[in-house]
Amino acid sequence: MARDSLRGNSIRPKVEEFEAQAKDQGERLDLFVASRCPDLSRARVQNLIRQALVRVNDTTVKPSYRLRPGDRVWVSIPPPVPYEITPEPLSLEILFEDEHILVLNKPPGLVVHPAPGHPSGTLVHGLLHHCRCLKGIGGVERPGIVHRLDKDTSGLMVVAKDDFSHRALVKQFKGGEVNKRYLAMVHGPMEALEGRIELPIGRHPKNRKKMAVVKGGGKYALTLWCKRDTINRDFDLLEVDIRTGRTHQIRVHMAHSGHPVVGDPVYGYGRNWWKRTKYYRVMKIPPPQRQMLHACRLSFAHPVSGKPLRFEATAAPDMRELIEALYNTKEESA
Repeated sequence: MARDSLRGNSIRPKVEEFEAQAKDQGERLDLFVASRCPDLSRARVQNLIRQALVRVNDTTVKPSYRLRPGDRVWVSIPPPVPYEITPEPLSLEILFEDEHILVLNKPPGLVVHPAPGHPSGTLVHGLLHHCRCLKGIGGVERPGIVHRLDKDTSGLMVVAKDDFSHRALVKQFKGGEVNKRYLAMVHGPMEALEGRIELPIGRHPKNRKKMAVVKGGGKYALTLWCKRDTINRDFDLLEVDIRTGRTHQIRVHMAHSGHPVVGDPVYGYGRNWWKRTKYYRVMKIPPPQRQMLHACRLSFAHPVSGKPLRFEATAAPDMRELIEALYNTKEESA
């Protein structure tokens, strides 16, 4: 049970309470809490335990404490500390902008919002420099951000410029009313021309920094794909339509199906695999430096006028160059 409350203008910590069951006998406390609080990493949980913000039967214990059936676990999660983000000049490829929204083509390598390890140089910093009115919209840390793309995924994003538009767009995303299509290069060949992957996604049971297809406790996720082309019998170009927006959804679903996204260092084969192939050793094609995934189409209703909007963006230069190089080798081997 979660409880959030306000007292005056201060936000109190979020409190979670759990009871250990028979199946939890002997499980470490830090692992138990991390599995039930998916937004917290195991390291974060361990810090909370050391700060006495996690208690068992109202007693402070160590992260290695082994649970017994009936143990009552109490977790107090402090609210994020607001901080001021200093606007920074950033070159942005803006495809559309009016007084309510803007649509941009995010390059690979650009982090969307500040986070540990990325205190500056993010898309948010650049957006605040471009449009000062974003300050405070949708939260201090993520002003104007309605949805996000991974750092190394390129492509289309929509940003809200006022609170009304932010709420309306969030509602569209949650209601599945936004069409998001991606271009993905995967290890192939796929067994069919099109397909669907309908499997729940949650935190990886052993690596809290990763997501995975899970049997229990995950969130519903639906990915639709169709094959655009096959290159050298080793790679497929897919158009992917996600009907849900789970973290790393395409990357997790494709890897689970046995066809990970090319260049994906977390769920795929990575650079070392590429360096052992003919594409590097013989054809001298350098390994991709990131996952070959691009948000190529975005359709939604304008949050104020209701007018249907549709945007398209070609793949980032590095992805286009890799595809072209592989097509050339395809022609040479034909």
